[in-house]
Amino acid sequence: MDIRGKKISVIGAVRSGLGAAKLAKKLGAIPFVSDSSSEKDLADSISVLNSESIAFECGAHTEKIYDCDLIVTSPGVPTNSAVLTNALKKNIKVVSEIEFASWFCKGSVISITGTNGKTTTTALMNYTLNQAGIKCYSAGNIGEAFSEIVLDVKENEFVSLETSSFQLDFIEQFKPHFSMILNITQDHLDRYNNNFDEYISAKIKITKNQKEEDFFIYNADDKNIKNNLKNKKVQKLAFSLLSEVPAGAFYKEGKIYFSWFGKISEICSASDLFIKGEHNIANTLPVLIIAKLLNVPHQKIRNAFSSFKGVEHRIEFVREFNGVEYYNDSKATNVDSVYVALKSFDKPLYLILGGKDKGNNYDQIKELVKQHVAKIYAIGSSAQKVYDYFNSIVLTEIKESLKACVEAGRNEAQPGTVVLLSPACASFDMFKNYEHRGKVFKEEVNKLV
Repeated sequence: MDIRGKKISVIGAVRSGLGAAKLAKKLGAIPFVSDSSSEKDLADSISVLNSESIAFECGAHTEKIYDCDLIVTSPGVPTNSAVLTNALKKNIKVVSEIEFASWFCKGSVISITGTNGKTTTTALMNYTLNQAGIKCYSAGNIGEAFSEIVLDVKENEFVSLETSSFQLDFIEQFKPHFSMILNITQDHLDRYNNNFDEYISAKIKITKNQKEEDFFIYNADDKNIKNNLKNKKVQKLAFSLLSEVPAGAFYKEGKIYFSWFGKISEICSASDLFIKGEHNIANTLPVLIIAKLLNVPHQKIRNAFSSFKGVEHRIEFVREFNGVEYYNDSKATNVDSVYVALKSFDKPLYLILGGKDKGNNYDQIKELVKQHVAKIYAIGSSAQKVYDYFNSIVLTEIKESLKACVEAGRNEAQPGTVVLLSPACASFDMFKNYEHRGKVFKEEVNKLV
């Protein structure tokens, strides 16, 4: 697609927006970036935009942004925001950053979505293919924006693309060769008008443009996926922790298998995986399917699975201090992720919970909290909600900062226990993103002397 000379307005001046703006300029378009955040909050982004000689505005979205041929929106901008609503009323075409980048991708896209497990699965997919000698990039919600790396991707190369529902909201032609949905549970209901069906529909869009030559890998144990499959053309393969599947991958009695229409091959034992936990077994299964579709030998898959160390901010061990272990699970931005984290420990927990609430219902973790948690430190704009729910269940205290939580953990946690940041909430009330939150937590933990 030729965009030379086109005026392209980009909404959002952080990772995705910066990537889209720089890509537009490289391809001869005239980008203009608009972000409602302050100059102070966008200092790093403004430095990049100035160095690239890209025009921008911050502090508010003005009429300037509508003087364009196309709007590219970042995933952090709600679909019903005034700026996008006005653009659509003016009949200006609006696309997501991954849609825009996909127009210029020469390689094959592996698009990975799901409520939980996206980051680990995206990283493992990238790692497994590269270990097998197949060139693959990782992008999307993980690391760099798709727009940042898309021009580097050659034919016969792959992109392991972590894809959120927000990025799928404004797709038109986006067509991954491989797509996967890991799971769908309630999340982001604040963004989808408290309508779970809208959230499911956003996830299912990942298959929207796939054809007969493409593959869709899905979790056969998840009824929210099975009951909403709409694309009849795409080739479907399943994975399951609970039962054998005719084509795909499954887990049974401690072993991981690949199944291909009657032929079943044992790939490895769950104990071979470096990353532990049933949720990580589930994350390996769709990766296994794509690796086998690309003819990666069993042994190379085993080697990758046994050497992959996991990802930052997802049940990440930080350090042990005075017999207490500290874990950073800042990526746990919903209740399901906290459920997984709580099940991963058999030691008493001092749990840091709270942040920007997304319509959380804590009933799902109530019993696990009773069983595993010695105390909750409630933080962020949802601290009072967390306190009100859990105070009658377990000792709960509101803290004003992560520093205060870490200091309280140092003073109160006994040897043989764990201090766990697993907040179940978004980070934007106190931090730039979940990575920033995790980094601050680790800095405070590493200051302990």
